[in-house]
This record gives sequence, structure tokens and C-alpha cells, in this order.
Amino acid sequence: MKLVSGLIFFLFFTSGCVTNDNNLSRASNQEKHQTKDSILVKDIIFESEGVKLVGNIYKPKDAKAAVVLVHGSDPVPRMTELAELLAKSGLLVLTYDKRGVGESGGVYAGPQVGTNNISVENLNLLAKDASAAINVIHQHDDELPIGLLGASQAGWIIPITAVQNPLVEFMVLFSSPTITTLEQLRFQFYTNGREDFWENHTDETARKHTKNDPDRYQFKATDPKDSLNDLSIPGLWLFGEKDIQVPVKMCMEQLNILKAQGKPFEYVLFPSLGHNTNKTEPLDIAIHWIKQNTQGD
Repeated sequence: MKLVSGLIFFLFFTSGCVTNDNNLSRASNQEKHQTKDSILVKDIIFESEGVKLVGNIYKPKDAKAAVVLVHGSDPVPRMTELAELLAKSGLLVLTYDKRGVGESGGVYAGPQVGTNNISVENLNLLAKDASAAINVIHQHDDELPIGLLGASQAGWIIPITAVQNPLVEFMVLFSSPTITTLEQLRFQFYTNGREDFWENHTDETARKHTKNDPDRYQFKATDPKDSLNDLSIPGLWLFGEKDIQVPVKMCMEQLNILKAQGKPFEYVLFPSLGHNTNKTEPLDIAIHWIKQNTQGD
């Protein structure tokens, strides 16, 4: 991967179904507005598993690739600022209000409403939503390579979607786990939200708790490696070394194993960042990586 000039970071290379037509979008032909940078923004309405999802498509003049934005765990509406930034960089973007949020129908699942948002059932449901969005953007432009981009919880959703939908050609994951959902909870309970956690704990101790602590909840775990083992598309993970929600060193080791098996996966580690890697440097690297892996430049 070519490096983006002027960026200071540590780069680590790792080893490395389509929905029924009835679930596809009813795209509005009415233009919502046009930005000063000539990015066309259109309202979009599509269906997934019996509910209406609402969002926008951001279309630059000369798109090089297309991406669907996948949400993290919170009740997140469409990600307009990120979509506009990516569109300004030459990417066709579809972003939508998460199921049960904003204008989208359905029910949001999460701790805020007393439900388990990382159950197998909910992660697979959100993956079907993302797959339906992939079909929508493909209908909008069937010549562009299409990928998925998301953060955190999207690390479980995106690989499931990519296995389900062969239209997915690449994936970019910010602060996303490659460990199981139950392992992630063990780690998160151990760090307990302490911002100074890594000043007082070692990776060895955190790893021991992540692997061995008793589970506070009993449900079937989702292991993203089950899907990643079935994928051969390029993938990029961006991690912050100070993350207290995802044990990044464990995740990087697992990606290294997948690379040794021939998977085209890479990751970048940012020593000064935590769980929030939605920053200029990681985004610049992700955009450059997408263009290189879809255009070969």
C-alpha cells in the first residue's frame, strides 16, 4: 500500500445472497440539494426485512468507487458529515438512519432500551440492512466497485454482510473487533471505561481477563473470524493503541493469522488514539487505500 505523504503513523501489514428485488430501494428522482463542491445529494428510501430505511446518496461528479456506511452500536442517524467528506474525495456514498432511529422504521436494539444489540439475531438483522443498502447503491451505479465502511460494532456486521452479498468488493473497519462478542464484553468490563487503563495495566493482564473472565451475560457469541475465513476481498482495519473497548493487539494478532492464510487484510495502528479513530489521518489513509484497491493506482 502506498503511504499518504505527510502522515506520521505506524503501518502494520497483516495477513494479508443478494436481497430479493422486493427489498430493494425506491430511489427518489428528486434532487435534495447540491453542495458548493458539486456533490449531488439525493433522498433515498429502501426496504429491508419489512421495514423502511431512509437516508441519502452523495454523488460526486466522477466517482471512483462506492461505499455504504455501517453504524456502530449507538442509535445513530445517517452520517452526513462523513458521507460528504468521502464524496469530496471521489466516492459515491450511501448513508442511512439506523433501524429504529431517525426516519427509519423498525426497532433499535441496544442497552439504552434494555436489549442486547450484539445478539446473533440483531447483528444478522443489521447485516441484512447493510446488504439491502449495497443493492441500492449498485442499482444507482452498477459499474463502480462497492465496499462497506464502518466503526466499532460494524466489525461484526460488515463481514457477515460481505459473505451474504457478493457485490461487496472491499471493506474498511475503524476500531472494529476481530474477537467474539463475548470476548469484547469481557475486555470492556475489565477496562471499565477508565481512560488511564493502559497506564496501569499490561496487555498480558488484559488478554488473560479477555480470554478467561466469566461471562456476565449468557447468549450465543458471534465470531467475525467465521465470516472473515470465507472472504477473499481486501480489508483494512484502523486501530487506536489506547482503545479501552477493543483489545487491539489481540485483534491484530488474529488478523496476522488470517494473512498467513493468504487473506488480503491490512491494518494500521495509531499509538496516540483510542477507540475514536474517526480522525483526519485514519480517514486519509482509508480513502487512499480504497482508491488504490479499486483503481490500482
